[in-house]
Amino acid sequence: MRMPARMTLAALVATLVALVAAPTAIAKLQLRVLGLQPGQRFGINQVYNGFGCTGHNLSPALRISGLPVHTESLAITIHDPDAATQSGWWHWLIYDLRTSTKQLAEGAGTPGRAPLPAGTRQGPNDFGTLGYGGVCPPAGDRPHRYHVTLWALKVSTLAAPPGASAALIDYMIEANAIAHRTVIVRYSR
Repeated sequence: MRMPARMTLAALVATLVALVAAPTAIAKLQLRVLGLQPGQRFGINQVYNGFGCTGHNLSPALRISGLPVHTESLAITIHDPDAATQSGWWHWLIYDLRTSTKQLAEGAGTPGRAPLPAGTRQGPNDFGTLGYGGVCPPAGDRPHRYHVTLWALKVSTLAAPPGASAALIDYMIEANAIAHRTVIVRYSR
């Protein structure tokens, strides 16, 4: 079946508009990790307390801005791709954040600390607990890179099943992403 020339031209114009608009929306999305040490390094507050590390295990303070127009919810992940596992190491998965969220206080992802916005959910970290699990690379390793990523999502809730793994939650986040912004922070001991 042959498409009329008008429909073909309309489809082409719509595609071009979408391609031009998408980078603009993505370019506006901003994430700032507050309180970093010189050279984009986590401080002792973000270090795990266990596994040979003696930190305060507080999630970092974050500032969010520039959400794309059709954002329905937000997610934040912290992942160490340099960990000595095949899949890296998940330190934090937080999702179903309202789009009105502009900032998270230090410790917001740490159970018993600063409260999270209503309706926000946290997934398991690779230490086996819900919420933030601080950085703790092996002593003597080169500095690990921690990808702190803000995700603008096209759904108001991920609807992740109870007990969902970090890998499943990450899959659901990426499948529903409109845009994302990553800040790379380093840490070694």
